[in-house]
Amino acid sequence: MAKLRRDGRLPGGWGGGKLKALLLRALVVGVVLGLGSGCRQCAAQENPLGEIHTQPPAPPAKSADDKKPVIEGASNAAALATSRTDAKIRVDVNLVLVPMTVTDPMNRLVTGLERENFQVFENNQGQVIKSFSTQDAPVTIGIIFDLSGSMSSKFVRARKALSEFLRTSNPQDEFFVVGFNDRPAVIVDYTSEIDDVEARMVMLKPQNRTALIDAIYLGVSKLKQAKYDRKALLVISDGGDNRSRYTENELRRVVRESDVQIYSIGIFDQYANTQEEQLGPLLLNDICEMTGGRLFRVNDIADLGDIASRISAELRNEYVVGYRPTNLKADGNWRKLKVRLVPPAGLPPLTVHNRQGYYAPSE
Repeated sequence: MAKLRRDGRLPGGWGGGKLKALLLRALVVGVVLGLGSGCRQCAAQENPLGEIHTQPPAPPAKSADDKKPVIEGASNAAALATSRTDAKIRVDVNLVLVPMTVTDPMNRLVTGLERENFQVFENNQGQVIKSFSTQDAPVTIGIIFDLSGSMSSKFVRARKALSEFLRTSNPQDEFFVVGFNDRPAVIVDYTSEIDDVEARMVMLKPQNRTALIDAIYLGVSKLKQAKYDRKALLVISDGGDNRSRYTENELRRVVRESDVQIYSIGIFDQYANTQEEQLGPLLLNDICEMTGGRLFRVNDIADLGDIASRISAELRNEYVVGYRPTNLKADGNWRKLKVRLVPPAGLPPLTVHNRQGYYAPSE
């Protein structure tokens, strides 16, 4: 390209004066700025989470064959799933419905139990079970997916585990995905198309810090728009929180007030360097047990797919017991729930997983 002379004219018969020189300079600057803009667009495509703006949820309200049991392994539990009706804790005028799963000492799913194998207590008062079912109905599931920088080496495996979970779920289930690093955002809105979720996940790139509490809070809030009565969250994360604006107590309160089961896949590092990483597993385990879900710790990242399938199987193989509470007061108070198993003879000790309680209706 011809160089500009000090007097602003173009040499070599180009003609013109300072105006042409200024126009040429403007053209060069415009090209450079355009390239810079293009690079920013490339960066945005590498991490679409940075371009998504999700309205944060409002702060929580302050107010109050044979019929023998079968123990399923992870490989076939999803394939043997039955169908079921509503499996949420629902308080009607006189009926409380409680979903639950049962596992053996090896953490395997147990199916085939009957009504007489369960006893229900509300505030330590025995209740008479009026209904019992083991059926599979569609569920709305929110995926809470960790996209912080520490997930970089685990991202591909975690993404494949999510695909395994989706493809072993009830075909009628609906999903959404909340991705999070410095902040959470809904990156896939409600859909029943698994391909939609997988296509979006391929575009993502882990980076930055971890706003885990805010992400779960957003997921619980998003489930208020769910199509189905049954609602669940699946959290896939590798550590604790170091970026959220909500506190652990605020999260526990909103989870307790919601009607959501929470399952977690914890890809924790063996040696936690920070307090947040040390407390992360405790927080996830606490909120999962509170809702009748469970935390699955990943000891070998190669097991991610099997764990995802097991969670899918549990969601499709729950027992649902219904009872009319002896306390019919509409006082809005917390009612503590306890389920006791009376298993058939010959079985090993079993563990029941159910929500810890519910809030009674208020006037």
